Amino acid sequence: MKNLEDLLSEDVSGRFVLVRSDLNVPLDGNKITDDGRVRAALPTLKRLAEAGAKVVVTAHLGRPKGEPDPQFSLAPVAAKLTELLGVDVPLAGDLVGESAKTTVAGLTDGQVALLENVRFDARETSKVEAERQELAAELAALVPGGAFVSDGFGVVHRKQASVYEIARTLPAYAGGLVLAEVDVLKRLAGKDTVLARPYVVVLGGAKVSDKLGVIANLLTKVDRLLIGGGMAYTFLKAQGHEVGNSLLQEDQLEQVRGFLAEAEKRGVELILPVDVLAATGFAADAEFDVVDAKAIPADRMGLDIGPKSRELFAGKLADAATVFWNGPMGVFEFESFAGGTRAVAEALVKSDAFTVVGGGDSAAAVRQLGLPEDGFSHISTGGGASLEYLEGKELPGVAVLGEND
Repeated sequence: MKNLEDLLSEDVSGRFVLVRSDLNVPLDGNKITDDGRVRAALPTLKRLAEAGAKVVVTAHLGRPKGEPDPQFSLAPVAAKLTELLGVDVPLAGDLVGESAKTTVAGLTDGQVALLENVRFDARETSKVEAERQELAAELAALVPGGAFVSDGFGVVHRKQASVYEIARTLPAYAGGLVLAEVDVLKRLAGKDTVLARPYVVVLGGAKVSDKLGVIANLLTKVDRLLIGGGMAYTFLKAQGHEVGNSLLQEDQLEQVRGFLAEAEKRGVELILPVDVLAATGFAADAEFDVVDAKAIPADRMGLDIGPKSRELFAGKLADAATVFWNGPMGVFEFESFAGGTRAVAEALVKSDAFTVVGGGDSAAAVRQLGLPEDGFSHISTGGGASLEYLEGKELPGVAVLGEND
């Protein structure tokens, strides 16, 4: 597929370039609490601006219901881009309306502007293709003679107007971020290269149901699968153990028993916590005890893996050659229950393996815990997209870029 280098080999000075970035950052009021995705978007924007392009950025924030909602305005993101780029990045007051037209028309060569939240328009996520195509046409009309650069990896698993249809409307190119992410995922999937082994995957997070497809597919590829976080309690329950008030998906027990059997059949080491921090409730200041993972008291809930489990997991990562990690080991947002996630992250930093952090909460945890980002081979910007690729699914926003190759 054509990429940013191909576009830059042309003369883009004075030409409009519409860039789909992933700027869906967490906010506390109007304050960005993790600017990782904004920083990840900068290289492509800088290269285009330095080449003299008139850069128009489109992105989403949160889940507005298809209409303007002030709490999901991209104003804090525009301010952060202004800060990081060192030049003013104007924010249009709408997506394809008069403000957007005026803002884009006023761009000078090498300037960057941001359109308001693309999800303020219900057509962006419409299930009706014609409606998405209509919005894509209006976006394209903002940038006459322009090109499209897809650089929002966190959304390429969606058929949305600013991701999929726009790539069929304008000359389309893969941005540097999307290319880097796809290259890493191909390596993890064993495409175009031989996987370095042992291949170890660490999965955490709240729900087994969020990762059914990826577990099923990875069981055919990995040497070890380490399970932590809230999803571990469904695995423990499936083995017949008491999990108290811990997060449990009763409707997934049979599926999980199937995973346990499949792992045994294939000779995959499936590692579960051996001890947990069992708390009196879901709170940062909740009292807790370290208990055996097979005997959590009925009135307690597991909020993190315990010290023996941390040591066990670190040991299972020590000789790994390839590691993919997606999902925290506990409620890392609470300091008392961040130790398990920190232990896994620190084990990866110490490792000589090819280590990939699968976006989402895992990436947020790395930054929140103050760990060096360059201690990992790659930190993804797209948790959902990464998981769908590793499930074996096609990513529509990537596939469409190859249609006009």
